[in-house]
Amino acid sequence: MELNRIISKLLIGLGIFLCSQNFYSQTTNIAIIDSTNIAVLDSTNIAVIDSTAMEQKRLKFGVGFGLNFVGGTNISLSPNLMYSLSDKVAIGAGIQGSYAAIKDLQNTTTFGGNVVTQFNPSKKILLLLEYVGLNVTTKTETPTEQSKDTYWDSALFIGAGINITDKIAVGAKYNILYKEDESVYTSPILPFVNISF
Repeated sequence: MELNRIISKLLIGLGIFLCSQNFYSQTTNIAIIDSTNIAVLDSTNIAVIDSTAMEQKRLKFGVGFGLNFVGGTNISLSPNLMYSLSDKVAIGAGIQGSYAAIKDLQNTTTFGGNVVTQFNPSKKILLLLEYVGLNVTTKTETPTEQSKDTYWDSALFIGAGINITDKIAVGAKYNILYKEDESVYTSPILPFVNISF
C-alpha cells in the first residue's frame, strides 16, 4: 500500500511537470530533392537542408478518454505526454481523473497518474501497457446512512486498438489487477479513444 502511494505521488509529480512545459508547432512545406537532401519551400525562398539534421517530432501531447456503461457509469480523462523512441515504440506519462457511479448506491471520484508504453507493430495496430495509480474517494449510500472512504488503488492495463488516423486511435484495455469487490473500475474492460497533437 505504501509503495502504491509513493509510485502514485511520483507519477502525479511527473505528470504535472511534463504538462506544464510549453510546446510549439510549425507547419512547413517540404520537397525531397534526393535521398540525402530536403528542400524547404515557401512563397519566396528555397533552402536545401541535409536530411540527417532533421528529426521528426518525437514529443506528442495526447488526451485519452474512456466511457463505460457496463454495471454503472465510468468516465475517465487522461492527458499525457508521449515520447517516440522509434517509429514503433513510444513511452509516456500523464495524469488521470475519473468518475464512476452505480445508481443510488455508490459514487467514486479518482485522481492520479499513469505511465504508458505503446507499440505499433503496423501503422494500423496499437498495443499498449499502462500502469495507473489512483487516489480514490468513494461515497456509499444505504437506506440508513452514508459513508465515505478514501484509499489508493492500482491498475495494470493491457490493451489493443486501431489507429484511425495518425492522431486518433480507438480500442479497449483490460485491467489484469481487477478485483470485482475492490477495484475502482466497474468492469475489467475499458474502451478508450486516444487523440494526440
